Amino acid sequence: MAEDRERTSYDPSYDPGGEVVELCRDLIRIDTSNYGDDSGPGERKAAEHVAALLDEVGIGSELFESEPGRTSLIAQWGGAGSGPGSDRGALLVHGHLDVVPAAAEDWQVHPFSGEIRDGYLWGRGAVDMKDFDAMLLSVVRARTRAGAVPERPVVLCFTADEEAGGHRGAQVLVDDHADHLAHCTEAIGEVGGFSTSIRGQRLYLIEAAEKGMAWMRLTARGRAGHGSMINDENAVSRLAEAVARIGTYEWPVRLTPAMETLLAAVGEIAGTAANPENAEALVEEFGGAARMMGAVIRNTANPTMLQAGYKVNVIPTEATAHVDGRFLPGYEDEFFDTVAELCGEGIERSYLSHQQPWETPYDGDLVDAMTRCLLAEDPEGRVAPFLMSGGTDAKHFRKLGLRSYGFTPLRLPPDLDFTALFHGVDERVPVDALTFGARVLDRFLDEI
Repeated sequence: MAEDRERTSYDPSYDPGGEVVELCRDLIRIDTSNYGDDSGPGERKAAEHVAALLDEVGIGSELFESEPGRTSLIAQWGGAGSGPGSDRGALLVHGHLDVVPAAAEDWQVHPFSGEIRDGYLWGRGAVDMKDFDAMLLSVVRARTRAGAVPERPVVLCFTADEEAGGHRGAQVLVDDHADHLAHCTEAIGEVGGFSTSIRGQRLYLIEAAEKGMAWMRLTARGRAGHGSMINDENAVSRLAEAVARIGTYEWPVRLTPAMETLLAAVGEIAGTAANPENAEALVEEFGGAARMMGAVIRNTANPTMLQAGYKVNVIPTEATAHVDGRFLPGYEDEFFDTVAELCGEGIERSYLSHQQPWETPYDGDLVDAMTRCLLAEDPEGRVAPFLMSGGTDAKHFRKLGLRSYGFTPLRLPPDLDFTALFHGVDERVPVDALTFGARVLDRFLDEI
């Protein structure tokens, strides 16, 4: 692809990021709020919009609807001079179309307006993850028009339901439509390639691992009765004690390979050798991002919902709580054994979602390509892997045996609390970060 890079770089009409801002604005304006049930608008309108954008440049796509309105898209692209049977296999590039809900009254701008203000594009999905969807579409459309189609086959995938665990999106594609993905051997997706600032040094983080997910429902049962009487089988008390133990438990530090590599890089910048004893101090170097980084050097379990009773003077038979549990690769047994001990007797556990963690070795041609492309656009930066505290569709696609990474390249200002914008109020992305990401992604497609 060196010929294409040379040709397109001298073609004044070729701009991989030329459409990225408007594409992102248009996607944000399509409300795809995912409430975790059947009450949202679904992703159909957004998937049809993406299909039309691809069709404009001659790329056919196929829509997959797991339930009415819950729509994912797959398109086959590239493969000039090779095909699905090539030894390298195809690269899966995936992004999700749904977003978490947003209450307009809490925002400075309407969350689905796609407003540009102060150099930022505002709106729900601006960082999670319609920014990457727009980068990918802008680059693919520009390259296709310029005849710069990658020699390696690429599968473009836009999914439904990622924000509720991917069960109606990526999981359905893997379980029921794997033939469209069978030729893929590697994948890139969200949450990685963004910059953070450590003592004035820009450090780009590539996701190479994710914690496992255990969304748990805890149930306590007891003896119903009048609220004025003594009751030593109170379900509410029993559940509250378990929830308090879980919520206040201090999980020990555990370093996985990705985090050992990242903290070694941070330690080098900070002038100290990284080790488990100073891991928490090194995490503090991330500033606002320490909330996320502190969660990936240990297992976590956060109570999030409580429900019991129907009248103040009635002791109920049953009380329930929900806990968002996340566990590190290699520490699954420790997590579940500890949760069981903290729950104690008389607490039943069931799972709303139970997904395994993953970790991909931080090496190989794809990692080298991501690193080179970031540093080509920002020679003063550094690149390192990290472990993601949340979950992405990679959990499902990994079941196909793919080497997976999070790579949504963004060069961010050092004073932006970026990780707080995920699912946060006033979600926004710098306009110049979108064009930076498109340029990096364009270079990356030359390298794959």
